Formats: sequence, structure tokens, C-alpha cells
Amino acid sequence: MSVHQTYSFFQSVERSFDKAAKFTKWDLGILEQIKACNSVYQMRFPVKRDDGSIQVIEAYRVQHSHHKTPCKGGIRFSDEVNQDEVMALASLMTYKCAIVNVPFGGGKGGIKINPRKYSEYELEKITRRYTSELVKKNFIGPGIDVPAPDYGTGSREMAWIVDTYASLKPGDIDAAGCVTGKPVTQGGVRGRTEATGLGVFFGIREVCNMPDIMQKQGLSVGIEDKTVVVQGMGNVGFYCAKFFREHGAKVVAIAEYEGAIFNANGLNEEEVFAHRKVTGSILNFPGANNLAKNTDALELECDILIPAALENVINGDNAPRVKAKIIGEAANGPCSPEADEIFAQKGILCVPDMYLNAGGVTVSYFEWLKNLSHVRYGRMEKRFTENMNSHILGQIEELSGKKVSATERDFIMHGPDEVDLIHSGLEETMIGATREIMEIWKSNPEIPDMRTAAYVSAINKVAISYSELGIFP
Repeated sequence: MSVHQTYSFFQSVERSFDKAAKFTKWDLGILEQIKACNSVYQMRFPVKRDDGSIQVIEAYRVQHSHHKTPCKGGIRFSDEVNQDEVMALASLMTYKCAIVNVPFGGGKGGIKINPRKYSEYELEKITRRYTSELVKKNFIGPGIDVPAPDYGTGSREMAWIVDTYASLKPGDIDAAGCVTGKPVTQGGVRGRTEATGLGVFFGIREVCNMPDIMQKQGLSVGIEDKTVVVQGMGNVGFYCAKFFREHGAKVVAIAEYEGAIFNANGLNEEEVFAHRKVTGSILNFPGANNLAKNTDALELECDILIPAALENVINGDNAPRVKAKIIGEAANGPCSPEADEIFAQKGILCVPDMYLNAGGVTVSYFEWLKNLSHVRYGRMEKRFTENMNSHILGQIEELSGKKVSATERDFIMHGPDEVDLIHSGLEETMIGATREIMEIWKSNPEIPDMRTAAYVSAINKVAISYSELGIFP
């Protein structure tokens, strides 16, 4: 039996960093500074449960880098939360933001609880107390550190955070910018819910539109008719499945923690979701076969595999059995460093998490800008654009003597709504980042994989920021 080296999550991130640092020209001191977590805040506070008992809650906030401020990163509620994991996720946020040109340093937070075991009132008390602890230590604020939802949290928790922050900072006109992923009524932005899944789709679509890359993988150009396996039916996995299906790909298998289902003719994620809501499980979905174990889905024959659950699901043990041609890391750290080496040998293209799932932080950036500008996207230009388009269309029809069809008329006349602008900004971001990473990879034949190329891009951008700040004369 082969023995695989076990790395902590943070060590895996450091290992990937070191692998890429060799392909940059930066001084060792600058590289050490980029790698280090600047501030780690570990806290414990008591909360009274509904049954009257007192529980001490363990929680964290890590600010990895201040080369740009504020810091940015989600807050997760999970039994698995520990300092190493939060540090790893914070450092990935730094690199992620750098790659997609979002001007934030990386941060991350976590509360060590299983949210399913707490009432809504208890979760509210924990979230509000956590926020007040962050305020006390100056670890949150629109110009300091801006959290967002992550595993186990959503817009509800973000609404509690912004309300707590605003009550502790009366008169702060930009208080809404202290957190992103809020409900739209509380200063959130339309398009945030599907942002990460849509970003994954845009990134993979751009890779599939590159003829030389597709030729290497033995695939045709484009998304159409590609077979896709999605692991994880949370927010990210659901929207990944949705956008791939809507653009002509076939989602042949979906896996969740209770099991996995397969249908060679394709699955509809909305129907699967509805089935799960009624039965409590994705298993026994009409027309699909149940797989023995949920991990079996990772080893199915397919063109594109999307791990959209937790870290380290593909490792040195099961990577040799993975048959996908392209892996799109929608989750954080789903593939271990050993898996990367096996993929490189097998010619599997792994599109790395650190930029592929940056849709969430990209749209969070747009939400933060909206909060600071105090105006909804599209409000200023929508009617102007529609009036202008209407006038141009009228002139064209008059001069040509031909009428445009009703469908075409609606399309041409449409002025952008907030969600149109958000999706457009996200598409531009993901296409630009994909091309930049591919350019770095192609320009140096010694770079082993796309993840290393992504790290090279991140290291160069953060190092340039440090050197331009004059921190390292």
C-alpha cells in the first residue's frame, strides 16, 4: 500500500506557492512576506442556548495580506473550522483577488459550530456577538475588513452583521459596505446568489473555447454536448449545473453527501433539487441510477468534473481513478498537491479554484462599490440607453423600409438592469483572468500546470504592489 504525505490545508497552499515562486524573479524576503498571514484573531465568547445552558464558542478572523485594503473573505459556520483552515482560505483569497484584479487583501473568518444544531435565534445571537467582537478589535469595516457568506452562512447572517455593525457605528454613512452578500433590501446586489457558479461556468467556457487546449484534451471546441459531473448541490454546484445545462452541456451525474445519481441522457438540477426537498435525498431520482458511494461520481467517465463541495475530495488515493478530461475546481482546495502531480502525468487539465471560484468575490466587489457610491447599478443609464436605442432603431427602419421582428426589437431596445451589468462585469473578469493565466502557462514550458501559472500571476501582482508601496526599498 502506498503511503501519501499528509499536509494541512495551509501547508498545501504554501506548497503550491513555493512551486510557483521558482518561476518568478522576486527576492526571497518579498516571497516570505506574501506567504505569511499578517494578523490572526482567535476568540472565544459565551452564548446562552435556548435551554438556558451556556456554551463557549470558538471563532476566528484572519487577515492574510494588507498590500491592498480592505481585506475580504467569507465567514463559514462549520464543526471543522480551525485556525489552519482559516489561514489557508485567507491566503487563497489574497491570491484569488490578485488574479481577477479585485483590489482587496485576503481575509477569512470561521465559527466552529454546526449551524444545523442551533435555532435561528441562537445563530443570530452568535453572529451578532461575533460581529461585536470584530468591531472591538477593529477587525471589520468598509475600509478595514469586509466579510461575506461562505460554507454554512448566507444573506440572513450578513443582514445580522450589517445591522450589528451599524448599531455600533452610528452615523457611519458607508456602514452597509462592512459586509457583502447581503439581501438586496439591505444594500445587496442582484446577481450575487448565482455569482460563484456563473463565474465557474464563464471560466470553463473560456477554456473550452481555446482550440489548442481542446485539441490537447481530445475534445471539440465549445461547451455544447460536453458531459459534466457535479459534486455538491449547494449554491455553487446548483448554479454550475444550471448554467452548463442551459448552454447545451449534459449534466450526467450529481453527487451529494447522501449519495450520487447518474443518467447518461442528462439530469435537470431543478428537478433533482425539488426531489431532494420532498424526499430529503437526491437518491432514487426518477430515471436515474443510484451510485454505490457519493465518491464514485468523481471517478465517472466525463468531459468536465466539477467538485463543488469541500476541500481534499480528490487526493493521492483516488486521483489515479479520475477519468475526466477537465476538472473545474468550484470548491476551495478540492484537489490535493499529490492529485495535481497525477493529473499532470495523466494529461488531465485542472482549472484551479483560486481563480475559477472568484465569481463570489468579484460580485462582492461590485456590491461593495455600490454601497460606497450609494446608487443602484443601471439607475443612471437604463432609460437613456433605451431611448437612444429606440431612436437608432427607428432611424434604421425608416431608412431601410424594413421592420425588425418583435423579439429582436426587445433585445436591441433593452437598457441594462443591475443584474445585466453584474453578469457582464463578471464575464469580463473571468475571461480576462483565464487568458492571463493561459498566457503565463504557455510562455514558460517549465510551468507544470494551470494552478502554478495562476500562482505565478498572483505572486507577481502582489509583489508589484509591495514594491510600489515602497515597503521593500
